[in-house]
Amino acid sequence: MQKVITFGEIMLRLAPEGYYRFTQAANFGATYGGGEANVAISLANYGLDAAFVTKLPAHEIGQSAVNKLREFGVDTQFIARGGGRVGIYFLEKGASQRPSKVIYDRAHSSISEAAQSDFDWNKILEGACWFHFTGITPALSDSCAALCLEACKTAKAKKITVSCDLNYRKNLWTREKAGEVMKRLMEYVDVCIANEEDASDVFGIKAKDSDISHGELSREGYKNVASQLKERFNFTHVAITLRESISANDNNWAAMLYDGKEYYFSKKYPVHIVDRVGGGDSFGGALIYAQINKYPPQETIEFAVAASCLKHSIEGDYNLVSVDEVKKLAGGDASGRVQR
Repeated sequence: MQKVITFGEIMLRLAPEGYYRFTQAANFGATYGGGEANVAISLANYGLDAAFVTKLPAHEIGQSAVNKLREFGVDTQFIARGGGRVGIYFLEKGASQRPSKVIYDRAHSSISEAAQSDFDWNKILEGACWFHFTGITPALSDSCAALCLEACKTAKAKKITVSCDLNYRKNLWTREKAGEVMKRLMEYVDVCIANEEDASDVFGIKAKDSDISHGELSREGYKNVASQLKERFNFTHVAITLRESISANDNNWAAMLYDGKEYYFSKKYPVHIVDRVGGGDSFGGALIYAQINKYPPQETIEFAVAASCLKHSIEGDYNLVSVDEVKKLAGGDASGRVQR
């Protein structure tokens, strides 16, 4: 079985019921999620050997996060224990023209204060075929950036494929700091995943003739973004998700894959959103799965977009769908009819 390692932060998610605003809520539902953890759960759900690496407190809340990962078949043996707290994020779901809102409370989380002595990357990456992280992890602290760099160097020395979802978060660092740190990490990345804004925010590479606030995306503009990323960092593949936002509830969803020779565009799905959080992570997980299983490029991007389309219909951070369900949608069955 192919082994994949992901590295990042898993957080406690606290959200009001339904579409209540923070100021209305009397109760908050508690779940767990985080970019790389979500990817690991997707991959374990597809049948791969997926391990998630992080640091969590030794108390019961930290153990609860570990238990949730184990529930979905994720290997947790490399999770370091210690530190004082689990990061938290609060989610208020948007509706119609009111956007969703996220408030973070993650300062001084265990992973943000982790040291290099917490992780033996030679041991962790032994036998792995793929290593994945996002731009969120090195943004957490200078020590996390150093840990990402050490992991990437070790993976490259072991000839392990490395993927990164740029995932720029303005609340964690500046564009200047992000560009400086991510540039060093990109030297070791093979597969780059980005959305409409990441390439611009992190590397100043903009898509011409696109206006994401009005849902206007240019195919030619994103071809140019992908080719610039490939030329600058010598990635083997660049994947860009293309989201046209009609409202908080309704988006058009598609993506593009560039392999240095050809540009492959997926079908476009009109998505009515149940929960948008984790949409990009579900795309990344499915892209990794398809590439590990050597799907042709067009099938790869169709599988990744179909998986992510389905995630938008699922509450919580995790994409709890099967390979067969994804293939059925990618193959054209988008009716949503009851299956008996």
